[in-house]
Amino acid sequence: MIWLRQRLLNRMSMRRRLDHARGDVRGPARRPCTGGILTLGLIIGACLAGSAGAVAAAAAAAPRYDKAARGLYLRFLNAPKPGAATDHPPLLGLSFGGETHPVLVDTGSTGIVVSASRIPEVDALPSRPGRLTYSSSGRIMIGRWVTVPVTISGRDGASVSAGPIPVLAIDRIACTEKARACTPEDAPRGVAMMGIGFGREDDHQSQSTPDTNPLLNARPPGSGPIRRGYVLTKHGVHIGLTEANTRGAYRFVKLDPHPRVPGDWLGVPVCITVNGQAPGACGRALIDTGVSGMFLTLPLAQAADALQADATERETLRPGTRLSFDFGGAADYTIVAGDHASPVAPTRIVLNTTRPQPFVNTGLRALNSFDVLYDADGGYYGFRRRDAPEAEEP
Repeated sequence: MIWLRQRLLNRMSMRRRLDHARGDVRGPARRPCTGGILTLGLIIGACLAGSAGAVAAAAAAAPRYDKAARGLYLRFLNAPKPGAATDHPPLLGLSFGGETHPVLVDTGSTGIVVSASRIPEVDALPSRPGRLTYSSSGRIMIGRWVTVPVTISGRDGASVSAGPIPVLAIDRIACTEKARACTPEDAPRGVAMMGIGFGREDDHQSQSTPDTNPLLNARPPGSGPIRRGYVLTKHGVHIGLTEANTRGAYRFVKLDPHPRVPGDWLGVPVCITVNGQAPGACGRALIDTGVSGMFLTLPLAQAADALQADATERETLRPGTRLSFDFGGAADYTIVAGDHASPVAPTRIVLNTTRPQPFVNTGLRALNSFDVLYDADGGYYGFRRRDAPEAEEP
């Protein structure tokens, strides 16, 4: 552990010098949020107090959706049975006017990414160069943006049209220098990802603006205004926000506007504590349906007492380490490293202590305890606890 102590001492020495030069403006410590205890080692509660940090936020007043009436529910093709947990990325059907094929629904990216061969007469369509990098795997998807109408369908036959919208038709896969799961490939077949996330432009997805998000450009049946957004559960997705599909005990957090992309929003605010040590490290969160693991960025000083080195000398969290996440006062939960019995526990935790901004990608298993809502027009993110007996949706 000498390597770890030396890294920590070096950083603490630098922090003292900076604080002495500018005055310590971090403010007083705030107590960590606490909540009720549920089964299987899951600790969840409604956190009513705001948290410290530059991106900390208090729970927001609930927006109203009574003036919008157009919405449609699509059940996932691989939706778990009632009472069962979700452990795999959700799938819907996708068509460009020909056959319908399964597509992975990914809140960790924005825009549809498919093999160019999936799009009929793709070479005849107007195009511009395009690329998108999936940071969790390190895959760089390279091709061209083409503008086409799409149809998205669910397990029970319901469908909705969107567009025409830009779609990234790829003809090559490259890999980042430190890719975790990537094989370079020319003319790849079988690639089908539908990114429905927001605020992803700063994570190697600069071209993935809201106009590429199929759910924000969908046309649910009916007449009247559409409130752009969606409700995501482990069983399916409600496209378009209405009074009916937003019922329940939602708690909301107001999102910050993206400073460079009009109409987009930054990620969900989060404060992270390790073993209850206050103050927490505050940054952004991503509830990512595209992965089952967790990707966690913490300052070294925040995690130092909980670290160990693996066989390759990489930093990992010791088993039994408690990680608590407070999402802007709208929701919170705790996991224990190594406890895979919890329904929200990720399959693994990938830790980074070198990046400056705290961040957590929770992975998809957070949906086992929360339904989430994204309001693209109003800039809200909502959480609804799944602690009541389950009923068939919608």
